[in-house]
Amino acid sequence: MPRRRFFQLLLTVAVVLVAVPVLLGAGGSASDELEPGIAAKSKPDVSFAPKGHKVLPATKLLIDSALGVDLTDQSITLPLHKGEFRGKTVWYILTEASDFGLAKDLDVNFSPKLANMAVGCPRCVQDVTLEGSPKNKFGEAVVKFQGVPDFRPRRQLVPGPATGPGAFPPASATPGAVGDARYSPFIRIKGSSVVYNAAIVASGDGPFDVERHTNTADRVLSIKKPKPAEPGKSSTPTAEMLLVRGKEADQTIFYLSTDASQRTAATLERATFVPLLQRSAFVGGDDFLGAARERIFLFSNGQTGANNPEAQGLSHLIADGRSADDASLKNTGLLKALRDNDGDAQNVLGDFPSLADPRHANAYSPLWDAQVGEWSKKAVREGLNKRQTDENRILNLAAKRPDLLTGPGGSPYGSAGFVINCPTVAFEDKAPAEAAVAPDPGGQF
Repeated sequence: MPRRRFFQLLLTVAVVLVAVPVLLGAGGSASDELEPGIAAKSKPDVSFAPKGHKVLPATKLLIDSALGVDLTDQSITLPLHKGEFRGKTVWYILTEASDFGLAKDLDVNFSPKLANMAVGCPRCVQDVTLEGSPKNKFGEAVVKFQGVPDFRPRRQLVPGPATGPGAFPPASATPGAVGDARYSPFIRIKGSSVVYNAAIVASGDGPFDVERHTNTADRVLSIKKPKPAEPGKSSTPTAEMLLVRGKEADQTIFYLSTDASQRTAATLERATFVPLLQRSAFVGGDDFLGAARERIFLFSNGQTGANNPEAQGLSHLIADGRSADDASLKNTGLLKALRDNDGDAQNVLGDFPSLADPRHANAYSPLWDAQVGEWSKKAVREGLNKRQTDENRILNLAAKRPDLLTGPGGSPYGSAGFVINCPTVAFEDKAPAEAAVAPDPGGQF
């Protein structure tokens, strides 16, 4: 055989050998490398933001499956995944996985701590099953849930009797969504050990109430279900959800708030009240054996004022963030308060997925253990209750200056006992790389 013909034949054989694993998967099946039922890199080809809106560059997103972040609405648009509960349709978002490979395949955050979610609380992880269709050529199976939220309650928040710093605690707080006894946003597919963060954010087949939120979570601003018949359009539905602006290592970051284990926290966060998560591993847990939690830092009585760069905390959220309002795209006053007046509580997060040190990046968990700080009368009187932006700076302050910062009511500083499910999704300017200051070697934390 002529040499040229031999090499042409050899090249053809090589191409075929390379193509077969790509088509069949490494083990000979199209689904061997992905856990069935959850689609990878689901990114519908739709315009997620209205014309003229300011959009965050895609390079600043942590969750690559997201269509993008709309800075004008302070929102993120995410793929919606279909589920079922007792024959009725529910819709969930996917933000984390406890397995590195699957997290990368699905374009979501990697959170190994989620593997500890069932420690001491088996029901903190909801075991689900999948139901596929023999007609399914390429797509997801339907997740069948054992528990779900009830979105019908009307969210109500009545500020405290005093204005400004006295707005917290509120006079009353009623969450707008409540999980049933078997609902957890953290799921595990039967037969697998991987834990996913899959918060249910809507129920039914539409139309969806995105103003009073009778069948959607309180942060859902819109739901789009593109028609499969549209040329060049994906049939994957999406949800636009209101974000929370916070701080991490002196940088501004964005996160979602989907669930909370305490009634007042769920109301303030516009999250689903899931009392079951109160038992998650474990109170005060951070980087300790068996912990599923990471620390988040809140302040009860920081400074207030819509144009005050030092404003921060729960009183600021109530007084300046219009937190008693329903969130909707029509409520432009609320969106402006959050966007232009820094009206969020400006909570400070601990470990973050973008941190340069893998030890800290891999310590990230979306399940945040709330550390609620209270400034002393002396700190308030002398104007020392300034905005904080770094975890270690707060811990050092609490350790060195208990005359300025304590827990609620003067109690020792530390965990307040409740958790909030807050997936981090993006950063505004620079990615938090490492803590702004080192921890005090003599500190108690």
